[in-house]
Amino acid sequence: MTMLRLEGVTANYGHLRALEEMSLSLDEGEILAVLGANGAGKSTLLSLISGELKPSNGKVFFNEVDITHLDPYRRVRQGIALVPEGRHLFASLTVEENLLVGGSTRRAGSWSLDAVYELFPFIKERRRSRGGQLSGGEQQAVAIGRALMSNPALLLLDEVSLGLAPVIVRDLYVGLRAVANEGTTLLVVEQDLTEALGVANQVLCLLDGRVVLTGSPQTLSQSQMMNAYFGDGERARTPGDR
Repeated sequence: MTMLRLEGVTANYGHLRALEEMSLSLDEGEILAVLGANGAGKSTLLSLISGELKPSNGKVFFNEVDITHLDPYRRVRQGIALVPEGRHLFASLTVEENLLVGGSTRRAGSWSLDAVYELFPFIKERRRSRGGQLSGGEQQAVAIGRALMSNPALLLLDEVSLGLAPVIVRDLYVGLRAVANEGTTLLVVEQDLTEALGVANQVLCLLDGRVVLTGSPQTLSQSQMMNAYFGDGERARTPGDR
């Protein structure tokens, strides 16, 4: 069943065209990795799906319902949660308080404080520490946990690995695999190709706001993905790509 569908979406920041007639579909239970260099349009895509940015053209559907003009908080209630780039924790609140903020609009589901602490035991040990006292990896785990507290059907993740040591990134992606195994659909925006491709079953590459390559990690070659990433997208596109 198709959970998320974008049809011919165009988005602007002022006079800057950030996404150009973009279409994609994401099935329930899939893990989609969206790859691309800085400025490719990855974060803009998440802003569109989460409702922070409205398209100038095109439509966004979630579970076959048109949510193009739906406010962000209503999308959370529909089952879409965003882990933003930079984490954006409340620095003066404790870990547990930050998590409870995420649960303020919770839907029915299995994610709770205990479930988040089981997923990331190291933040349970820090549950009374304030957000501003945490390391980057701890903050990222709390940001993921905060989003999970709303019991999302679709979890959007923006640059999980940004600024973190490789060993911390690996631990976070182990957690994300467990989240996917619980049935949550994931859309992961990344510059770290290794981790993203290790967890994804579908890949989409963006260049200058356009989709230049789609497929599965098993069917796309490393050279195709690198060409798409660095700007040889037209040559990288493969027949049958959606």
